[in-house]
Amino acid sequence: MENLAEIKNLEVIYQTKKNVFGGTQTIYAVNNISLDIKKGEILAIAGESGCGKSTLAKAIMKLVNSKSGEILINGQNILTISKREDLKSFYQKVQMIFQNPYSSLNPKMKIGDILKEPLEINTSLKKEEINKIIEEKIEKVGLDKSCLNLYPHEFSGGQRQRIAIARSLILNPEFIIADEPVSALDVSIQAQIINLLKQLKEDFNLTFLFISHDLSVIKYLSDRIAIMYLGEIVEIGRTEEIFTNPKHPYTKALLSAVPELNTRENKEKIQLTGELPSPENLPQGCKFHTRCPYAMDKCKCKKPNTIEFTQSHNCKCFLYE
Repeated sequence: MENLAEIKNLEVIYQTKKNVFGGTQTIYAVNNISLDIKKGEILAIAGESGCGKSTLAKAIMKLVNSKSGEILINGQNILTISKREDLKSFYQKVQMIFQNPYSSLNPKMKIGDILKEPLEINTSLKKEEINKIIEEKIEKVGLDKSCLNLYPHEFSGGQRQRIAIARSLILNPEFIIADEPVSALDVSIQAQIINLLKQLKEDFNLTFLFISHDLSVIKYLSDRIAIMYLGEIVEIGRTEEIFTNPKHPYTKALLSAVPELNTRENKEKIQLTGELPSPENLPQGCKFHTRCPYAMDKCKCKKPNTIEFTQSHNCKCFLYE
């Protein structure tokens, strides 16, 4: 299957103030990540809060600066894009659904105006054509066109997320990045939004990068899963491979933490000790060694190589060398 996106040796760091007295500290958010996203698939990224999932998404969207590496979308390195016209072309192909639909929608604009704006900026369509498109898209996400005359605060959280999804579809993109799109919603509403995303993927032949900490949602929705820890991908594989035959101790620990996901094939339980290390002071060697029950001496000073189990399944761990 052809790759739509290829991320190569990507690094993202932040410089922040230590305190009011001055001085800076460096936060290593994304550390040398390489990742392929295939056309027409849903690739999920899972990991604890603070592991760099959202930073990776923002880097792909050019919302934060990358220190080094490449992000190729259909073969074009988007990190080199600087011209306004090239940026407009990029954002027609790639869109993002944010975690909080209320903060991502302008509270002073009616829904119709929010949906019209991308078309008015990026196309030369006539008013009648624009109105037809926004009516089609709002109905496609399960809302009536009468809502186009209302403001964001007049809707529930689930309805606002449907509006945000409609906005992400308005320019007919190829690739959508969904950053925790259901975590702020009630469980019953989550199921509706997840089913909607799955249907839209089929209807529009979309490719998704889906970011979540909810493994039950990921299991239902994704084709492949990448497990992220302290800015690195430690394991990646097809969904069934990750759930039935997890390899990395961190992956096993994540699965162990969700009782309803434990099956006979996944008997081993791992309980993590300690907190997630600060991204300002990353551990040497394997970054997971400070919490891993199987850590060896070499884990503290050497980085593990990538071990392949199948063409689609690999992890970084000394246990399999």
